[in-house]
Parts: sequence; C-alpha cells; structure tokens
Amino acid sequence: MNFFMILKVAMRAIWRNKTRSLLTALGIIVGIAAVIAVVSIGQGASTMMVSQINSMGNNMIMIFPASRNTGGVRTGSGGAQTLTAEDGQAIAEDISYFVRCVSPIVRANGQVIYQENNWATQVQGVSVDFPEVRNWNVSKGVFFDKDEQRQGSRVCVIGQTVSDNLFGENDPIGKVIRIKNMPFKVLGVMEKKGSNNFGQDQDDLIIAPYTTVKRVLQNSIFNNVNMLNVSLYSLDDTEAAKKDISALLRQRHKLGRNADDDFDLRDMAEISKTIGSVSSLMTILLTTVAAISLVVGGIGIMNIMLVSVTERTREIGLRMAIGATPLDILLQFITESILLSTVGGLIGVIFGVAGAKIVGDVQHWPILITPSSIIVSFLFSAMVGVFFGFYPAFRASRLHPIDCLRYE
Repeated sequence: MNFFMILKVAMRAIWRNKTRSLLTALGIIVGIAAVIAVVSIGQGASTMMVSQINSMGNNMIMIFPASRNTGGVRTGSGGAQTLTAEDGQAIAEDISYFVRCVSPIVRANGQVIYQENNWATQVQGVSVDFPEVRNWNVSKGVFFDKDEQRQGSRVCVIGQTVSDNLFGENDPIGKVIRIKNMPFKVLGVMEKKGSNNFGQDQDDLIIAPYTTVKRVLQNSIFNNVNMLNVSLYSLDDTEAAKKDISALLRQRHKLGRNADDDFDLRDMAEISKTIGSVSSLMTILLTTVAAISLVVGGIGIMNIMLVSVTERTREIGLRMAIGATPLDILLQFITESILLSTVGGLIGVIFGVAGAKIVGDVQHWPILITPSSIIVSFLFSAMVGVFFGFYPAFRASRLHPIDCLRYE
C-alpha cells in the first residue's frame, strides 16, 4: 500500500467514528489550547513588563531612607528621614562619571479644586531634572525651570487623568488650581503614561517643585525627601554606580565602619528580575498543567487505538491475507493516531489563539502570539500521536493473519 492509500484508509476509519474520534482528541485539544494561551499571555506579560520598566526611567536607581525601630517595631523601608536634597546634589556632582542627573521626590496628598470641579490625587515634589530621570516629557505647555524651583514658586504640571477630571476638553495651561486650598498655576500637561505593573494610574498626579511642596503643602522647614531618583548614563554601570553612591552617602551621613546603611538602593534590574521570576513561575506552573493534559490526551489516544485494533482484528487479517505487510498495518494505525493528534492540535491552536485574544480583550492584557509557539505546539501534538500510537500499531502489525480471520 502506498502512503496516499494508507492516509485514505486512516481518514475513513476516523470519520466512521466521528464522535469517538472527537472525544479521543479532546485531551490534545485542551492541552494545545492551554499551551498556546499560556505562552501568548506570558510573552505578552513579559513585553508589558519590559515596557513598564522602561517607562519608569532611564537606567534608574532609586534611593530610599532605610527602616527604623520605633518601640522595638521596624517601620520598613522609608521609615527613617535620612535623605536630603543635598544628598542628591552631591551624588550628581561627585559621581558625574556615572550619573546623568538626580531628582529628589517629596510626596503629598490632597484635594485639588478648579471652579466647581474637584479631584483627590497625589502631589509629587521633584526637581527640574525629573523629565530626564523618568524619561517622561511634557505634551502641552512647559515644565517648571530652575528659578521657579529655587524660589519655591507655586507652579505645577499635571497628569492627563487630573487634566481630564478638572478641565475636561478645556485647555488647562495658565489656569490656577487650588491644592490644599493653596493656589498653583498650571504650566503644562505630562505625556500619557497609563497604568504601571501594579495597576496604578501613573497619570493621576500633580508635579510641582520639591521646594514648593516642602514649604507650602508640608509646612516643613527641613530638607529631607522621601526618595532620590538617580539616572545613569549606562545600565552597565549600575553595580559600580551603586557602590560609589553607597560609599558617598555613608560618608555624608557619618556612618561608622560597622554601622548599617541608613538608606536602601534599588535598581530597575532588581525590580524586573523580581517581576520576571513571578511571571516565569506562573508560566511554568500553567505549562506543566497543560503538559499533563497533553499526556492524558495521549493516553486517551493509545487506549482508543488499542480498542480499535481489537474491533478491527478481522479487517487486519483480511488485509494481510490479500498482501498487506506488517509494515503496512503499522503505518496505517500510526497514521490514524497522528491524524487524531494533529487534527486535535489544529483545533487546539484555534481555540488557544481565540482564548488568548478573549482574555486580552476582557482583561485589557497584552497578548503576543508568535508563529514559533504555534508551530512547536502543532509539532508536539504530532509527536504525541507517534509516541502513544506506536504500541497499538506495533501490536496490530504483530498479529497472525489466520488468528485474525478466526477472531469473533
């Protein structure tokens, strides 16, 4: 028998038991669909993570005040007040060979009012270098300048969410808003950033000079800041820069040789690695479940093929009697197994792609479907058919034609 005849016979045998064939391939369909969906969602998540990390700043190192003990209770990172704007200025000047620029960050929350509209949001006090540090530019208007920062002027730049809620379709440039009942002039609107990895709306904030936030909104005469954002020239310099920054801060804070750091350094690589580890773990777990489903589907194919061999024993004997060789019988049953698994794999690919797209549309999650994942899944389903279909096919090929013809 030639290949096309074997294929024709296999297709006829499968079509003769359509319902059973579909149920047999169901495990493969579910497994392949799960693999495609998991890989697509996982790769989309990785792409989004890289994009979000890049949106947080240019090769950025974040410096936080360290934790402190209060009554025997540790307050966690940021609990102490050990960082100042002068620390940031010293880092920018003394480590200029690694550091492009530095921006202190001071936070305050409050209600913002414009005419009859009001909105509760976060106010961030920053320096003029903030747009370069965060790789975040003004879309309309201008950012405040060094003179306004030095003088502590009541000016601000707002995020797109704040602009939409306070001004709607009107131009906010030059308007005066009230933050905690203090008037601030709007100089510009930042580019739209969207949500970050933690679901927080990055556009829901107001940016003002840190000197103004400290004096006007916090009523503080001290120069401590919540954190320092440091932008490096190159990501390759991260470890060396962290070492030099740590040495400089220890010197400025007069810490002894055995004293713990009163600050924490974190870089984008650490954050990316942490998020990536969680994403990889979830992908591995879900892929394992999908692989188990494929194995169960393969066992189902082997079971049905064994039943098929038993049901068609007289047919096998008749084919051998008219000249079919054991190799022909072997190829016929392996072909049926491969057809079942590949058709199931094709249906699974369709369901997997559709399922991934539905998840992406419902959850607003980025989906990345690559041809390689589809091809690999399809080939893997064919391999399942070969692996689990070989034993039933081999058993059929070893039957004796006379015993088969006697079989009732």
